[in-house]
Amino acid sequence: MIAFPHCKINLGLHIIRKRSDGYHDLETIFYPLNIKDILEINQRDNDAPPVDFILTGLELDGAAGDNLCVKAYHLLKKDFPRIGAVRIHLHKIIPAGAGLGGGSSDATTTLRMLDNLFQLHLSTERLHHYALELGSDCPFFLLNKPCFAQGRGELLEEMALDLSNYSFVLVNPRIHINTGWAFSTTTPRDKRADLPKYSLKDAIQLPLSDWKYQLVNDFEQPVFDLYPEIKAIRDDLYTNGALYSAMTGSGSTVFGIFERPYIPSFGKNYQVIHTKT
Repeated sequence: MIAFPHCKINLGLHIIRKRSDGYHDLETIFYPLNIKDILEINQRDNDAPPVDFILTGLELDGAAGDNLCVKAYHLLKKDFPRIGAVRIHLHKIIPAGAGLGGGSSDATTTLRMLDNLFQLHLSTERLHHYALELGSDCPFFLLNKPCFAQGRGELLEEMALDLSNYSFVLVNPRIHINTGWAFSTTTPRDKRADLPKYSLKDAIQLPLSDWKYQLVNDFEQPVFDLYPEIKAIRDDLYTNGALYSAMTGSGSTVFGIFERPYIPSFGKNYQVIHTKT
């Protein structure tokens, strides 16, 4: 069984408040993009080890047992012991740790594939529950449609947002941004009086050319301060005609939205991806 987990970008990201459980309430717009990993899962003899995990393509940090696909397997196996041994082959194309949700997409797709492979007949609500255990943005990848997200990112409302007439350029400078650090350096909006009180849900209704002034990712400022080369990528995309450019998630990938295809030139250390939705 083969599937193609896709990535997402964040169109704006507001950090609303820090919660008593240590998480933050957010508001963002998830938008799926047609950049995909390749995931294959096959059954093995039941006397084989539970999971044989194979990784090709882009390298990932950490042991195989820490991969979210493997964690998704064990999460379901705990409640459904009849799930047999499998071989999971993940070919990574989506840059990891770059704000694109590739790992979350892989994990959520693994849940779906195991559900089908072993005929678990999981409801959408049950899949959502398992996905949220794996990561705050995992439930989005069950929908694969533009969504306004709140809470930790798991409270999702589908949106009629179509950017299929535009081209996207994604630039990953291969800088790993620690998400915990990013949260620790950003003051939540409920503690700031200097920010306008508007919702991203309203801002997204503006013409795309106005997003530059209204659609803000709260992680950008601390990241740009520490890594000015990431800000330079955004500025370069604007200089070359992007209607809107921003960092996705806590970084470090920056995307630009263009009316027509644009092929930028960056240093060889940068990974540049061109796509349509």
